Amino acid sequence: MKITSIIAIYGLFWVMSAFLVLPFGVRTHDELGTPKVAGQADSAPGNFNPRKIITRATILSILLFAFYYANYMNGWITVADLDITTYFSHGR
Repeated sequence: MKITSIIAIYGLFWVMSAFLVLPFGVRTHDELGTPKVAGQADSAPGNFNPRKIITRATILSILLFAFYYANYMNGWITVADLDITTYFSHGR
């Protein structure tokens, strides 16, 4: 696999991981018992910490990419394994 492919696929894993970890640990001002700014939405986060999200996303994306790359090198799951049309055509 080329280095450009590795970087692109890792980037996709990182963005997916960032969206997955984004809601974890975030609390609203009502849940924290802190005052809200005038005009602020009730659902606005009161303890948003981008560093924590970046760290969590990086760790998760490294793990996911490691599993992806190991599968790529060892061929544990192939495209043929994911083809459901052969599953239904054999009458199982």
